[in-house]
Amino acid sequence: MTDAPPRITDSHTHLDFPNFEGEVPDLVARAAQAGVHRMVTICTKMRALPGVLRLAKAHEAVFFAAGTHPMSVAEEPLVTVEDLVALDAHAKCVGIGETGLDYHYTAESSKVQKTSLKTHIEACQRTGLPLIIHARDADTDMADILKAEYRNAPYTCVMHCFSSGAALAQTALDLGFYLSMSGITAFPKSQELRDIFKAAPVDRILVETDAPYLAPPPFRGKRNEPAYAAHTAKSAAETFEMDYPTFAAQLEANFERLFPKAATWIPGV
Repeated sequence: MTDAPPRITDSHTHLDFPNFEGEVPDLVARAAQAGVHRMVTICTKMRALPGVLRLAKAHEAVFFAAGTHPMSVAEEPLVTVEDLVALDAHAKCVGIGETGLDYHYTAESSKVQKTSLKTHIEACQRTGLPLIIHARDADTDMADILKAEYRNAPYTCVMHCFSSGAALAQTALDLGFYLSMSGITAFPKSQELRDIFKAAPVDRILVETDAPYLAPPPFRGKRNEPAYAAHTAKSAAETFEMDYPTFAAQLEANFERLFPKAATWIPGV
């Protein structure tokens, strides 16, 4: 009988996407076999919330967060602070987002993206739920907004799938935020990004898949899934020069510090 793998959490996945239709029970089972005992599925459009709620209800391992993705804000109804605050009533809602700024694909909607981002931040300030940030090619504006809104009222946050520059990473860390490592950090040509993470405190690090995207080696180019968070985590342990069980325990402590509702959730209650 082999020892069970160290337990970790996939802090960001998208189980409600069509890529996984009808497969979620198998995905959760394979994740558990790899040591990924818990995952947060991210609702990127509020109209998709009913399906995400069903997944969280059906699977003990699945928690959720919800918001409006910055690439969708131009075509989706603007979510209100009240809509987002109401999510906190759900026992398995552990965060708000993903929200943020994406100037790579949708720079033309930058104004409404900023409005949406500030709405999500206010909901976090009011509920205490952590903010989940998507940032792409918008480092300066992102840093400015995060700092300005934090001065208004503190909040907690994770920079999901962080692949921005060192300056934005430092801004986030200075605010007490967390950085999440995706499969990108395990790519051979990502040494500069790994160096940014290595310079960060290890107690501010999470791992994620962002499945179905960004599968780490040896699955690069294929559909990602929560089980593969273990591959990203093992690569990350090497980045931090830690043995994998010790690093996995650190990841779990970090996740539960940032997402306390997931840490204290009791099945059936």
